[in-house]
Amino acid sequence: MRCPFCSNEETQVKDSRPTEDGTAIRRRRYCPDCSGRFTTFERVQLRELMVLKKTGRRVPFDRDKLMRSIQVALRKRPVDPERVERMVSGIVRRLESLGESEIKSETVGKLVMEALKMLDDVAYVRFASVYKNFREAKDFEELLGELSGDEDNGETGDN
Repeated sequence: MRCPFCSNEETQVKDSRPTEDGTAIRRRRYCPDCSGRFTTFERVQLRELMVLKKTGRRVPFDRDKLMRSIQVALRKRPVDPERVERMVSGIVRRLESLGESEIKSETVGKLVMEALKMLDDVAYVRFASVYKNFREAKDFEELLGELSGDEDNGETGDN
């Protein structure tokens, strides 16, 4: 594994253990050249997924890109990184279990929206504002109305 700091190709594994959910192996690595330490993850990939963009372009599914977009939505939010990792693994498993090798970008977006809604409301709104291409404040108001409507449905009232 190449060192991300100095590009040395002779790094050493110092510790390996399964992740909490058992879907990956976490490896702590050390670079003898620059003394850098970093973590890698090894996961099972069931199939090669392609994402069909709205423009018609096809691009390989990139788990890291999915993780980055979710982390942007979660920036400065009090969410445990292990929960985020489990959420992303769950989304990837759902995509792989669809049985299709080509998945619409809208499908990926909807799965992310569902997962973020359960994880963190602020991150959900942030992601939705980009995913749904909000242009005006009323777009936010409508989404927030939906969120508060969902909460109202779960409450018991004085009927």
